[in-house]
Amino acid sequence: MAGNTYKIIWTDEAKSDLKDIYDFLKSKSPQGAGNVISEIRNAPKSVRFSHQNQDEEYNNTYKRIVIRHYKILYRIDEDKKTLVVATVFDARQNPDKLKG
Repeated sequence: MAGNTYKIIWTDEAKSDLKDIYDFLKSKSPQGAGNVISEIRNAPKSVRFSHQNQDEEYNNTYKRIVIRHYKILYRIDEDKKTLVVATVFDARQNPDKLKG
């Protein structure tokens, strides 16, 4: 449902996260970096209902999608019919930054 009827909005933080991930990975493989970013950018389109994915354990304001070892944190605004991607990060990082 979200991918078809909800507008997907990437916050400035999430866009910056994607750029940082790409910049980090491109030194190893530009094509591989592009593939990872493409997978991450397409993942929210697969959300079909608002409670499809698990709540994020460190900040239950968000749901999460895991792509490879990256977490995409998002929330659904049912009234505005939007899926808002808040941040994307390497799940191997310390999650304490999400508790705020």
